[in-house]
Amino acid sequence: MRLLQLHSDFIEYEPIEKEIKSAEEIQSKAKVRLEDLVVAFVAVETGDDESVAKAAAGEIKKYMDTVKASRLLVYPYAHLSSDLAAPDVAAGVVRAVESYARESASEVHRSPFGWTKSFNIKVKGHPLAENAKAISKQAGAAEEVHLHEHDEGKESTALKNEEKLKSFWYILQPGGTLTPVGEYKFKKQDASLQTLANYEISKNRAVNQQPEHVRLMKKMAIADYEPASDVGNMRFYPKGRLMKSLIEQYVTRRVMEYGGIEVETPIMYDSKHPSMESYFNRFPARQYNIQSDNKQLFLRFAACFGQFLIAKDMNVSYKHMPFKLYELTRYSFRREKSGELVGLRRLRAFTMPDCHAFCKDLAQAKEEFRKRFELSISVLNALGLQNEDVEMAIRFTEDFWNENKDFITELINRFGRPVLAEVWKERFFYFTLKWEFNYVDGLGKASALSTDQIDVENGKRYGIEYVDEDGTKKNPIILHNSPSGAVERVMYALMEKAAKVSKTGGIPSFPLWLAHTQVRIISVAKEHLQFCDNLLAQLSANQIRADVDDRDESVGKKIRESETEWIRYTIVIGDKEVASGKLVVRDRNEGKQREMTVQELIDEVKAQTKDKPYLPLNLPRYVSVRPQIMA
Repeated sequence: MRLLQLHSDFIEYEPIEKEIKSAEEIQSKAKVRLEDLVVAFVAVETGDDESVAKAAAGEIKKYMDTVKASRLLVYPYAHLSSDLAAPDVAAGVVRAVESYARESASEVHRSPFGWTKSFNIKVKGHPLAENAKAISKQAGAAEEVHLHEHDEGKESTALKNEEKLKSFWYILQPGGTLTPVGEYKFKKQDASLQTLANYEISKNRAVNQQPEHVRLMKKMAIADYEPASDVGNMRFYPKGRLMKSLIEQYVTRRVMEYGGIEVETPIMYDSKHPSMESYFNRFPARQYNIQSDNKQLFLRFAACFGQFLIAKDMNVSYKHMPFKLYELTRYSFRREKSGELVGLRRLRAFTMPDCHAFCKDLAQAKEEFRKRFELSISVLNALGLQNEDVEMAIRFTEDFWNENKDFITELINRFGRPVLAEVWKERFFYFTLKWEFNYVDGLGKASALSTDQIDVENGKRYGIEYVDEDGTKKNPIILHNSPSGAVERVMYALMEKAAKVSKTGGIPSFPLWLAHTQVRIISVAKEHLQFCDNLLAQLSANQIRADVDDRDESVGKKIRESETEWIRYTIVIGDKEVASGKLVVRDRNEGKQREMTVQELIDEVKAQTKDKPYLPLNLPRYVSVRPQIMA
């Protein structure tokens, strides 16, 4: 059986005519409308019987419980399968699904079997609103399917190993004390760390509730789901695109200052290339596959192999080491499970700043690792996420810990708080050590941001060599660092942090350099627009993003909308301001008004955005001529 469940605002359907001779008789062909419900489209396949119907009803119950729905429509829908059961069998199985569903659902409806029907449906816009299952008679079980099964990602050996590998979990404290998680006495200040530990140990990645940042990204017209694309691929509105660009520019500049050599590599590769196939099975990811001519290609899931292939073709001496290659990937693609996809937290296409350092030996790798750890802390802080906003996890083999305990302890001491440690008896992946900073959101889900790894395999796998001091050729140790993590996840973390601030009575905001509009100028009437234009010109000339709300609306409404857009500085221009030339500036973050000169305002904004990239406003400067986004 094929089962497609849609959590819907409403469905309207109208029986038109009998499609088969054995179609059931109905009393009326009138249009039916049902609201706030789950619509379960059902296709009965060859071999399905009452046991499959019972299993399907069980899946429907689980789904309705998850989305908290009480009303159900069972809708026979043959188009989900090409292996359909005979009509009389199918009709009986559909009725059985309805009957079993009535045992748990408070209100159950069924559309007529065997009829051609027109229908109109509106599906809710949350991550779990669509759910597809294939239910087999053999196991009486359901498995999740995607609507485009031919696109389903190939799963790496590493990913399968990751799901079943045996890990030992500890809390590693400054000073180097390792305590099993079950024995560690979590304090009040460790609440977020405890949540991270529970999340990682349970390996439950499914999301059954809309996170706060999804509401905010829509409300603020930053980003939204793209219904015309595959799930997990987002659209970014002007405000989101500008924020994303600024983050990309800042992280790239910091990596270049650190010594990264920027390159660009293809987004697709031959899956039969020997180093590719081998590396894929050592990297925990699902991939997108593409058939092109006689080649089976895949979309890259990281920048690693592109940079490795460049490094392989370089003439490198020990004198050049460590050398660092960098790419900002737009995009990396991973075919994540649909139940784990949500907003900007977990995507199938994401932007990843990726810097690899090729080191001659472990001693050099550890020294470089320290520098990149500091770089990552500094980058996250500049992006608006302080050390107390994140939790650290570190993963290593038992042998690496025994041989490098002082080095690992040094990192933990620098972080300054207890961290979650995952220890393996043997090495399952290509790295011996990996750390990451995680943001833990209000739903108890953790998302990795900054990360680095010590890779001891891929130098040899890709044939990357350098000439050592004694003239021999050797394979380097490779470090994999993203100082920020995926750009989309940074935006997710900033919005989730703002939501936490709001819930505790604070004022949610973005760092000023990432705010779309930094200063909003409000005109009281048309005769004040010339003054507003002159002020706008002065601010823009000093690389401050400002706009003018020139709409024919009340001043109160304009101020409220400036507040809801999280604009830090708002200036109202009326007769008094035009006559005196003095500005009364509303500071949203401080919750007060201050009299300032134009230069004082410019100086204050520039002090807060110092050393950060600037981009001009990417919307019309006058609010009255902006198209409205139906977010």
